[in-house]
Amino acid sequence: MNMKNFSKKGLASAAMIAVPSLALAQDAAAPGFDEIGPYIMTTLLFCMAGFLVFFMACGFAMLEGGLVRSKNVTMQMTKNIALYSIAAIMYWLMGFNTMYPGDFNGYFAIGGPTVLDAVGVAAADAALDYASVGSDFFFQLVFVAATASIVSGALAERIKLWPFLAFVVVLTGVMYPISGSWQWGGGWLSEAGFSDFAGSTIVHSVGGWAALAGAIVLGPRIGKYSKDGKVIPIPGSNLALATLGTFILWLGWFGFNGGSQLAMGTVGDVSDVSRIFANTNMAAAAGAVTALILTQVMYKKPDLTMVLNGALAGLVSITAEPLAPTLFGALWIGAVGGVIVVFTVPLLDKLKIDDVVGAIPVHLCAGIWGTIAVIFYNSDASLTTQLLGIAAYGVFTFVGSLVLWFILKAVVGIRVGEEEEINGLDMSELGMEAYPEFSKS
Repeated sequence: MNMKNFSKKGLASAAMIAVPSLALAQDAAAPGFDEIGPYIMTTLLFCMAGFLVFFMACGFAMLEGGLVRSKNVTMQMTKNIALYSIAAIMYWLMGFNTMYPGDFNGYFAIGGPTVLDAVGVAAADAALDYASVGSDFFFQLVFVAATASIVSGALAERIKLWPFLAFVVVLTGVMYPISGSWQWGGGWLSEAGFSDFAGSTIVHSVGGWAALAGAIVLGPRIGKYSKDGKVIPIPGSNLALATLGTFILWLGWFGFNGGSQLAMGTVGDVSDVSRIFANTNMAAAAGAVTALILTQVMYKKPDLTMVLNGALAGLVSITAEPLAPTLFGALWIGAVGGVIVVFTVPLLDKLKIDDVVGAIPVHLCAGIWGTIAVIFYNSDASLTTQLLGIAAYGVFTFVGSLVLWFILKAVVGIRVGEEEEINGLDMSELGMEAYPEFSKS
């Protein structure tokens, strides 16, 4: 059962592990380990998984830094550390309590700032049927930052810094939390039976829809498409760095999916977390191998960038239901994700939608597939409700993002000038270069 939508609702695990009660104080009335154990272990799960998902911010930065040209690397590093920091502030200010408002109309509620548990809170005063507020808040926060990182990579090499960060403020503080509340906050999609265990749609497709809207409004990079419609390859600056970024994301995904079990207080919970780890790893491996073979067959040589994105697509594909499938199930679900990437990247080029890092095929297209694939292993999910959720998130995020991008374009402009783009955003926007010893200047 997907428990993520129960976050911050104070719901107990299905069963507590049977261990002897141990007094923690001289007071005979002090709660025993059988009472506080699940609280402690789930809090620990959130913290450890949150650390792993936080490290994905580094993975996104390295992946993007390797896939853009050297003249734009500093810009990508700046965007990634800034967007994470903005997401942290906005999610504290309003996002967390907007996404998990408790009792609300199921569609829309704006919450206030997050308040942590008191310092040194006593067991008698803690919500022992769940986890600490701080751990829950931090674990949910790192997900919204990942959503913003998806947008960063797709729009690289031609977008201005401050309009992009203004978009991040709205995305992380308002748009993502509102749509997230529909499912994980116990809203109308949760009531309808929509299932998305760790966020193939709620996180990844939302980032993909926002990126797609931005890419359409922003337009392609100079020189990406010739007048006769040919696609001009623009190689990245450092494929070793991009590969490192992919492995870091792969590592972080164990926290992304495993932590979404949202409980570690029973033998069943811990076993399920390990099952999620195994399935997550299998899907990534299958996506990478599928992309490796397909590019060899189609282009006569393997394409490393496709293999990297194949692994990521496999990860996105399994994210909606990483618990229920067998290892073989995870394998074929991830493999389909690899196929999607290989065929969607050239399709976007035919449409002249310039996605620098392949974020739209990986996070949007594979995210849609992963959400549909839930029906094969989760008997409580139906194709109708899964498609309803996909459509709801797509319409809300794409239309909302499109409007916001157009407003930013009209008010402040979102794209750098032609000369600035040719010279590189590192110098035009920031005045510093990532590799000054090797630059033309």
